[in-house]
Amino acid sequence: MPLKTSVDEQPALNLTSMIDVLFLLIIFFMTGTKFTEMERKIGLKVPQVENGKQLQAAPDRVAVNVYRDGSIKLGHESVSLAQLQIRLRELGRRNPVLSVMVRGDAEGPFQNVANVLGACRQAGVTDMGITVRLARQPMEQRAEGGERRAGHF
Repeated sequence: MPLKTSVDEQPALNLTSMIDVLFLLIIFFMTGTKFTEMERKIGLKVPQVENGKQLQAAPDRVAVNVYRDGSIKLGHESVSLAQLQIRLRELGRRNPVLSVMVRGDAEGPFQNVANVLGACRQAGVTDMGITVRLARQPMEQRAEGGERRAGHF
């Protein structure tokens, strides 16, 4: 059986890349420190204001629910499209920054929601939104389960 008589060299570790990274980190932190020192030395005088009264909280959004049969509820009260427009105009007079959130039934026609949005616009509401719920499954998986599949636009 042949015996090994020579000693193998120990593998050498090349530290060049590690030293390069270390120098880059040092340069990065040195320049970052210089920027913060320069920002402190900027001769900027911040304007001052008097201590005024407390700001009012932003009003809550008015919720308008549009059901699948076309019925409309403003808050918890059932209203017609004409009554909705009148009520929103009244609310807009009291609060010029009126915000309306329209919630439509997914099974109902979108035309009902469009009619409500038009009534909001005619009442002078400028801040309107529509709520939606994010799907838990992709549309293809729901279509296999027997639910309706959305059309492509």
